[in-house]
Amino acid sequence: MKHAFLGVALAVALTVPAFAQDYTIMAPANPGGGWDGTARAMQEVMQAEGISPSVEVINVPGAGGTVGLAQFVADSAGDPTKLIVGGYVMVGAILTNAAPVTLKDVTPIARLTGDTQAIVVPAASDIQTLGDLVEKLKADPGAVSWAGGSAGGTDHITVGLLAKAAGVDPTKINYVAFSGGGEAMAAILGNQVTAGVSSVGEFAEQVKAGTMRLLAVSSAERLAGIDAPTIKEAGFDVVVENWRMVAAAPGLSAEQIAKISADIEKLNASAGWTKMLADRGWTNTYLAGDAFAAQLDADIAATEAVLRDIGLVQ
Repeated sequence: MKHAFLGVALAVALTVPAFAQDYTIMAPANPGGGWDGTARAMQEVMQAEGISPSVEVINVPGAGGTVGLAQFVADSAGDPTKLIVGGYVMVGAILTNAAPVTLKDVTPIARLTGDTQAIVVPAASDIQTLGDLVEKLKADPGAVSWAGGSAGGTDHITVGLLAKAAGVDPTKINYVAFSGGGEAMAAILGNQVTAGVSSVGEFAEQVKAGTMRLLAVSSAERLAGIDAPTIKEAGFDVVVENWRMVAAAPGLSAEQIAKISADIEKLNASAGWTKMLADRGWTNTYLAGDAFAAQLDADIAATEAVLRDIGLVQ
């Protein structure tokens, strides 16, 4: 009888998948923005694909993600169930805020997605093209207000680079930083600002509904299905791509990091994630391990150079 029981137990063990881990993912921003969207997309797909039985998302907004990053590092050390999303915006925010906690204090797992930036105006605006907007910027930089994410992030860098390409002093731009995509959206739709900058995906519904006018995108070439020129095509030599990543807590063992990395690799390879990216208009820029760590170091150095150039970092 004992052998029969062991045989049944072995058979069951062989049919049960490897231990699936619960996760809590921090989105270091308010609901409605790109990091929140990324965290909730991960939550949905990881649960639906059986990668994790339970994924919770928490929001800790403030200072371009640096508030959440500091809390994450302080509270999650050694805990393999805790993840945080971040990206290009956080790199800039760490530099501009001279944050004491940086991405060197977490365990980078993978770059997940890339986003093209979009420049929009309210539908009621008299600005019809990017050229029209730039003419106003040249005439009086301070009179043109821009809604976007946190200071020093991808949105801010895009505006600074556009100003520089147009011959306008980037330090003169009137950039209004919001900690969440929903707040920036409300400011644009409420005609409280001249223009808005964020990812193409964040503005897609409003552009389709006719409440916003898409002037240009920041990709190197035109995007399929998007009726707008690139910034470069409009006459200004600017190409910018936002990217988003997932990182784990500090102080993890090699085995814990390997487990998390394997789960994120499963996420990236899943049909659910492929569909999610297509639905959101996100580009798959998956890069993991040492290759991602090296690219992250290069991106930090390049971002610091850009921020110095537009006067945000001394």
